[in-house]
Amino acid sequence: MSVGTMPAVVHWGAQPGEVELREMPRPVPQEGEVLLRVAAVGVCGTDVHLYTHGASASASLPVVLGHEFCGVIEAVGPGVRGWREGDRVVSETAAYVCGECAYCRSGRYNVCPRRRGFGFGADGAMATHVRVPVRCLHSLPGELSFEVAALTEPCCVAYNALVERSKIRPGDSVLVLGPGPIGLLCLLVAQLMGAGQTIVVGLASDGPRLAVARELGAGCVLDAGSQDAAEFVRTLGDGHGVDVVVDASGASAAFTTAMEVVRPGGRITKVGWGRAPLGESLDPLVRKAVTVNGSFSHTYETWERVVALLASGKLEAARLTGYTGPLEKWLDGFERMHRGEVVKSLLLAP
Repeated sequence: MSVGTMPAVVHWGAQPGEVELREMPRPVPQEGEVLLRVAAVGVCGTDVHLYTHGASASASLPVVLGHEFCGVIEAVGPGVRGWREGDRVVSETAAYVCGECAYCRSGRYNVCPRRRGFGFGADGAMATHVRVPVRCLHSLPGELSFEVAALTEPCCVAYNALVERSKIRPGDSVLVLGPGPIGLLCLLVAQLMGAGQTIVVGLASDGPRLAVARELGAGCVLDAGSQDAAEFVRTLGDGHGVDVVVDASGASAAFTTAMEVVRPGGRITKVGWGRAPLGESLDPLVRKAVTVNGSFSHTYETWERVVALLASGKLEAARLTGYTGPLEKWLDGFERMHRGEVVKSLLLAP
């Protein structure tokens, strides 16, 4: 159901470049949902990848992009309690979970086999309005701006990877592979957790993002094209490697590097996605007795903690935002991230 139309950034075809600003039906909230007037929406690296490389067969097309968003409740659907028009909120990303499987029933709905996310399996928030189930909502403190609140989702990804999966301890040495938005947020979270030595590794093409890593206080910033990360790590401390490696790149070569630089008994957390097969022996993981964690998405408690951190100013995620523009300038935000000119783009709904 809909009432009128709205502008929206629509991924309409599976081929590269098949994304455009269209007039779409304005949604109406159903049972247990609210209609959110979008205030701000972040551009994710996944959004940019879908624009530049096209979609997989599993994507629901056409679909409105955008899964990092916040706004104001404009209307409530039937059966909604505890929320009202005018509430300032930020939304989780799982537009649908079954609520019945073992993972949903144990609170781990982020890995529900039937999960569908905003902007891929369901219409997202690069629009003026979006339908949101109330189970996704979190209240925004008055001191938290929409521009910062729209960064909650990637911050939750980093928090889950570093705090809940990697279990960072004060003094741990942490090496981050990939200076994209998630990698740099992992750096910030590692610093909050009291990490000792922090190292960020990127490519020559990551120059502007590596510069941001320096500005954020990374202890060492390496261009993998001109300096071998494993050789550098051997010069640190006792030379046995780092306690924690965060693979925020997803490239096969990055995981090979992770196996080289992690110390015996250390941890590798893989949060970056990559389609290419590894093509390397995993024996180093056995020989070093390494713990490998996959990290995906987040749950309710993660969101509550991250909202509090953002509101307190202790997690300075806004330092990553390099472009802010109106929804109709969506392509500028996408292109600047694609070219590596900025770490993060933010779109403001009209």
